[in-house]
Amino acid sequence: EMWIIHGYPQTGAMWAPIADQLAERFLVVVADLRGYGRSSAPESTGGEAYSKRRMAGDMVALMAALGHERFHLAGHDRGARVAYRLAFDHPEKVMRLALLDIIPTLEMWERADAAGMISAYHWAFLAQPNPLPERLIASDPVFYLDHTLASWTKAKSTAPFASEALAEYRKSFSRPTAIHGACEDYRAGATIDPAADAVVLAGTMDCLLYTSPSRRGR
Repeated sequence: EMWIIHGYPQTGAMWAPIADQLAERFLVVVADLRGYGRSSAPESTGGEAYSKRRMAGDMVALMAALGHERFHLAGHDRGARVAYRLAFDHPEKVMRLALLDIIPTLEMWERADAAGMISAYHWAFLAQPNPLPERLIASDPVFYLDHTLASWTKAKSTAPFASEALAEYRKSFSRPTAIHGACEDYRAGATIDPAADAVVLAGTMDCLLYTSPSRRGR
């Protein structure tokens, strides 16, 4: 079994171009994180319900409900942060782990400088107290989404994204609950998650690990 987890501000639709290829070798599970896509978005304050530990717990419960006690795990961006938290908290569940386009959350904040925070401005913006980012984004969510995605491409365009996936992202991110969920994700990423990282990053994981570090904050 292989479970693959999306990043921000995307959904499981991001994996469509490769899911069929992976399915030739694995039983593939694609799920939206809480607050994203078609998943529910629990009410939360200060990121409490959106810590990576809580999100990882969702996914462990899902896989168990599907009958999968051990699995290969790959995550991109926010999904990779959930994935490494799951591997630390539930090492017996993870056979192999692939982390795409990240450095650890704690290290991201420790490395932050002027250039980095201009490039990754959304880390601080989304972590601002509710309702500031929620209300600003909700005034034109599709513009914000498209601007964000385009800013991470070489062409500064949404053209590299599949039209079907882009439509799914726009539909999802237009829901006020999804906007709130994403903000709570980043609030947790500014407080709860780096504190949890500090406890375990000196440790080890008993699984095969592949990493693809990010050149920008995601």
